[in-house]
Amino acid sequence: MLKEFKEFAMRGNVIDMAVGIVIGAAFGKIVSSFVADIVMPPIGLITGGVDFSDLFINLSGGTATTLEAAKEAGDVTINYGLWVNSVVDFVIVAFAIFIVVKQMNRLKKEVPPPPPPPPAPPSAEEKLLTEIRDLLKAR
Repeated sequence: MLKEFKEFAMRGNVIDMAVGIVIGAAFGKIVSSFVADIVMPPIGLITGGVDFSDLFINLSGGTATTLEAAKEAGDVTINYGLWVNSVVDFVIVAFAIFIVVKQMNRLKKEVPPPPPPPPAPPSAEEKLLTEIRDLLKAR
């Protein structure tokens, strides 16, 4: 059983997938930071100084003005600002993956199909039949 697992784990596809997952996780953190720290602050400034990560609906009827204060008070909230941040994260990651896949497909060289083999020379029987046909035509 251990041998089978080793064979499975050492396949090229499994190793490639593991590397992809690790790199993807690191890339996800970079994108999240990019969205939260670089993209959303200017958007918040354009929309009147709104901090999207602090937008919420308080379902408990509390008077908390920030999400942190609502959580400390134990209020039930719908955190739609954090959801907007997550949507922006997703769009950026999806676009980056699209660009990478598109470039990989463009760079991937298509292997042309092998040329068809030349037709086989006529067999001795076919040659004989051709000669007979030609003799009959000549009569």
